[in-house]
Order: sequence, then structure tokens, then C-alpha cells
Amino acid sequence: MNKYLLSFLIISMTIPAIADGHSNAEKKVIANVEAYWDARNKKDFKTVVALSSKAGMLGTNSDGSFHKPNGVQTADEWAATTPENAGVINIFGSEAYQLTDDVVYSRYYAEGLVPDGNGGLRPYRTRVTSVWVKEGSNWVVRTNHFSSAAYGGVHQTAEGDFED
Repeated sequence: MNKYLLSFLIISMTIPAIADGHSNAEKKVIANVEAYWDARNKKDFKTVVALSSKAGMLGTNSDGSFHKPNGVQTADEWAATTPENAGVINIFGSEAYQLTDDVVYSRYYAEGLVPDGNGGLRPYRTRVTSVWVKEGSNWVVRTNHFSSAAYGGVHQTAEGDFED
């Protein structure tokens, strides 16, 4: 009897130490969010593309513009469209929630410096929600939605938004 009680106590005391409430998929997605932004900051566009869905990316930017069409990304495209002085983005408060066996919802804050369009940098702060999907054995991002966290400074819809 004492042997069973001792075993029960040992197991009971070690479970909280090893269980942090996150599934393996959630842990992997949080790690991949960090790896994705680390790669973007280092201009390692092969890694950025490897962490992105082969089916393409669906995105919405924090400038208030309309949703972007689905696009399959390439490292060459990233290199061609990323400014020389692209700034640095840091990630804070990453969370992940596994919705199904092959879908994880993630949200976090991105903050740092980005190009101001005049050769300098300006502060940047946004909330990011993303959906990560399992492709083969890898967790990759399928969609990112950036919403301004700059105290309400967002784009106001205008008639010109509807013109080609």
C-alpha cells in the first residue's frame, strides 16, 4: 500500500513540472513564430519561405488596406521587395491554440523599427494573428493578419480604395 501511495505522490508532484498546458504543436508553432521573425530580421528569405505554406499566404496589413490575394512566396521575391534598411521587428506575448490536429491559431505582438519611406526608420507596433497548418511534418504559416496597435492610427476607407 505504501509503495502505491509513494508512486502516486511522485507522479502527482512531477506532472506540473513537465506539463505547461501547451500541446507539442502549440510549442512548435510558438518556436516557429520566433524563427520566422528572426529569419526576416536577418534577411534569411529561404527560411522565411520554408516557414510559409506552399499553398500560398493570405495576408492583411496593419495599414488598414484591403486583404491581400493568396500568393506563393519565393526567396527571390522577398529579396527584391525588402528594403536595404528593413529595420528590426521583435516579438512579444506569443500564444498558440491548437484548433485541430493540423491547424494552430497564434497571436502575438510585433514591435520595432520599419522604413519610413524617406531613408529612415519609424517605430512600428502591431498585433498579429496567424494560422499555422501542418504540411507534411512541418508547421508553416498560412495566413497573417496585422492590426495596428499604434493607439488607433489606422487607414480610413476612402472612395479611391475601390478603384483599380
